[in-house]
Amino acid sequence: MKTEERSDSSRPADEPAAPAGRGGRRLDLVAAGAGALLVAVACGVGWAWQSANGALQAHWPPLLASWDPHVGPGTPAALAVAAAVVAYGPALADRLPWRRLLLTAWATALAWILSLALIEGWYRGVARRLTTKHEYLRVIDRFEDIPAALRGFTDHIVVGPPGNWPAHVAGHPPGATLTFVGLDRIGLGGGAWAGVWCIVLGASGVAAVLIAVRALAGEHLARRAAPFLALAPFAVWTGTSADGYFAGVAAWSIALLALAATTARTRPTPLATLAALASGLLFGWTCYLSYGLTLIAAPLGAVLLLTRTVRPVLPFLTGALVAPLAFTLTGFHWWEAYPQLVERYYQGAGGVRPYAYWVWGNLAAATFAVGLAAVAGLRRALAATPDAALHALRPGRPAPTGEAALALLTLAGLLALLAADLSGMSKAETERIWQPFFLWLLPAAGLLPLRDHRAWLGAQALGALLVNHLLWTGW
Repeated sequence: MKTEERSDSSRPADEPAAPAGRGGRRLDLVAAGAGALLVAVACGVGWAWQSANGALQAHWPPLLASWDPHVGPGTPAALAVAAAVVAYGPALADRLPWRRLLLTAWATALAWILSLALIEGWYRGVARRLTTKHEYLRVIDRFEDIPAALRGFTDHIVVGPPGNWPAHVAGHPPGATLTFVGLDRIGLGGGAWAGVWCIVLGASGVAAVLIAVRALAGEHLARRAAPFLALAPFAVWTGTSADGYFAGVAAWSIALLALAATTARTRPTPLATLAALASGLLFGWTCYLSYGLTLIAAPLGAVLLLTRTVRPVLPFLTGALVAPLAFTLTGFHWWEAYPQLVERYYQGAGGVRPYAYWVWGNLAAATFAVGLAAVAGLRRALAATPDAALHALRPGRPAPTGEAALALLTLAGLLALLAADLSGMSKAETERIWQPFFLWLLPAAGLLPLRDHRAWLGAQALGALLVNHLLWTGW
């Protein structure tokens, strides 16, 4: 497919993307209302529970936040970005050439994330975030001898032995820490460079998702989803931690596999093989950034299901083995470290926070992060899923495209999120931790009728602005 081609321009501009007979605008509002009700109940029950015994270990449940109404240097820019996307986003997404749309969406997401972070000011909102007592930059000097640090990494996960790692270092494989060690080694040390790295890579995930949606579901749906991805409410947290960086890496792994699979399905080329190899490399690295991101295998598997091809599997697996082999040969064993992490998790807040609240409170936090537009879009995607799944699994039928493909891709992201939730290893802070999954839920908002997009985008922006101006959300 040529880069500038508009493959589905024949669809009427305002035709609802949801399949016929699957509800309408009234049901969209019902779904959004249910999401708002979940948030309200989680807030009410959470405040009562936390006030009673402090067991939730969160001052403003279901978010890890505290009440702190404020404005800051980033406020005018955040308002301007939100207003511009609401007013012009849908029209620009429809008419910009494809490559320019990708760059514009990335730049807009970058401006949105950065302006929200700057509401706290440069130091508090960006430069200080990754330098606190819980963060990766606190241990840079302990990686002077990287092989030795990796061989002894597992010994410092559990609280007890001398020199245990800070919370975020202990809670992740060493790939996350090595990223910031590498930045420091090339002269980009300190919290400011680390923060910029996470923001830029996190924003790039928007372009990756658009590429994947275009390859699997068509350009029309990718264009409709673009403003919602650029104005994601979870941008509030992308600028506060390394999880935005993790989300970007995982998203590019999926996007490259989508390109490889759709190309290999029609005409295998060396470029498709290279894309599959790169996808595997990034997936392997993703698994050494965060233990929980092995669940990204769900949307990766959905890509292969949707494209009905196994041709990219061998180069993908070849690439995916590189990071595990490198770390294992250096002395870090993922399978030994993970049980140590589980023990460390239950030594801290994870051992106090009640599963009975967080197993559903997490979903309320996710609603804050993806916004009510994504909730309404997910209703449409889930309504389409049974027919789409039957179509995808029935032998002899062509590969699903359009709304069916988007529904299944979205479902894969949702299943990964639900698996993380049910595991009990994500009790609270999911508005930050689950960003790699949220990226794959937002395209569902593109299924909403185009005439409603500005209103839904306004709701998305308002939610993010209220959270960022009323709460302190950092670690």
